[in-house]
Amino acid sequence: MKPIWIVDDDQSIRFVLEKALLREHLPTRSFSNPRDVLAALSTAADEDFPQILVSDIRMPGGSGLELLEQVKRKLPGLPVIIMTAFSDLDSAVSAFQGGAFEYLPKPFDLPKAIELIRRAVEESQREEVVEERMADAPEMLGQAPAMQDVFRAIGRLSQSNVTVMITGESGSGKELVARALHKHSPRASGPFVAINTAAIPKDLLESELFGHERGAFTGAQTMRRGRFEQADGGSLFLDEIGDMPFELQTRLLRVLSDGHFYRVGGHSAVKSNVRVIAATHQDLEKRVQDGVFREDLFHRLNVIRLRLPALRERKEDVAMLTRHFLQQSAKQLGVEPKRISDAALTWLESFNFPGNVRQLENICHWVTVMAPAQVIEPKDLPPEVIAIRTKLEQSTSTPIQIAPMVEASSTPALADVVEAVDVHPKRDALNASVNSLHSDKVQMSFESGAVSAIPVVVSDASHGWEDNLEAEALSLLNADCKDVWDTLSRRFESRMIKAALNHTHGRRIEAAYKLGIGRNTVSRKIQELGL
Repeated sequence: MKPIWIVDDDQSIRFVLEKALLREHLPTRSFSNPRDVLAALSTAADEDFPQILVSDIRMPGGSGLELLEQVKRKLPGLPVIIMTAFSDLDSAVSAFQGGAFEYLPKPFDLPKAIELIRRAVEESQREEVVEERMADAPEMLGQAPAMQDVFRAIGRLSQSNVTVMITGESGSGKELVARALHKHSPRASGPFVAINTAAIPKDLLESELFGHERGAFTGAQTMRRGRFEQADGGSLFLDEIGDMPFELQTRLLRVLSDGHFYRVGGHSAVKSNVRVIAATHQDLEKRVQDGVFREDLFHRLNVIRLRLPALRERKEDVAMLTRHFLQQSAKQLGVEPKRISDAALTWLESFNFPGNVRQLENICHWVTVMAPAQVIEPKDLPPEVIAIRTKLEQSTSTPIQIAPMVEASSTPALADVVEAVDVHPKRDALNASVNSLHSDKVQMSFESGAVSAIPVVVSDASHGWEDNLEAEALSLLNADCKDVWDTLSRRFESRMIKAALNHTHGRRIEAAYKLGIGRNTVSRKIQELGL
């Protein structure tokens, strides 16, 4: 692996980070000032470039922010972690605006710093794979079997001029398929002309398709060539062909039959050599049955049919497309490309995308502008994604089940009752369920210094888990328990770590990051607590 470059004028900082990273089997190279870093970059080969750059802000001989700017010019994809003892807002904002991966204020917890560096390494390695794939990005992306079928069909049609009908939902990429068919055909050197027949008013569509002569109608000051003439020798893409007015369908059928047509107001036939590629999101067979689409035109267009799958049918492509669109959005906006966490990708993959690939592209534009950090988390996704995901989680959550009622004399400890409840994320639902127990069976009663019952779980919204914790501590103290601190601490830590691991689907690194503790701490606690 490439080394991690550490830049700091404080030798002790460099020494501590070097030793800690070497224990993690991460190679390092250290510098005391930005000048040496820039000199090393200017002479380094690609394989000698850093995997990660960790730099202080204020150093003799140069600023870390200036170094960040110059490094980003040469290596735009390099994750840079900025650390400083001067934790002011301007420095943090400047670091992130300059494209820093993360901002690390001093003094820092060493395990947290190492965990952050490892996370940056993982992100950089992931982005390296993505960049390799994107280096020569094809006009279409897709690993799903349904998309591979489309690619194979385009390949088989590469030496043909046959008419093609593309079907698929709106936003699924029908025009991309049409452009690919043109690009890989004998007509590739000719023009590719596209027209959306549903977006042009009926009165203007005929002129758009076939052109018009001067004086053909009010406002026709000059002769105008239509799309069929403009596409001569190439391909004409007729999008949303199912919405074409019925009377124009007859003229289109004539052109497809012999290649001749008349401009609006014209008297001389015009010849055009055009390959027609049509597309629709509608069921043309049904429109034929309903009498709004000509059957003979349908058969003329439906020589070869390609069905483009909806995005929900190719969920395995969501991650690849997301990273591709994030790169595109960043390039268009002139900003550093944002990265997306595994958790956020999981949310996107569970979304149905009624707007298909176009909707995913719009989401990537949205998060590029609106997400506050360089790494996109689930909370940064657009409201429509969060709302659907939340609704899905609520609808699939397990209902609460309360353990059978017990007599006061044999009532277990509070934590055991909570363990007996299949806990719902909503606290009020839990409280309501526990409150359904008879109040005379669940109450606080001290007799001869012993606890004969557990404290009731309070349903009043003014009381929180802290009150329950206090009551449980009081219960144990009155029971003359000698290790109340350790007992409750173990229960608390156990629940916290379980919750974090459930939230991150078992990913310990992400769970540690969310909890604000080191990964090693999480691993140690899992063993200690027997999770």
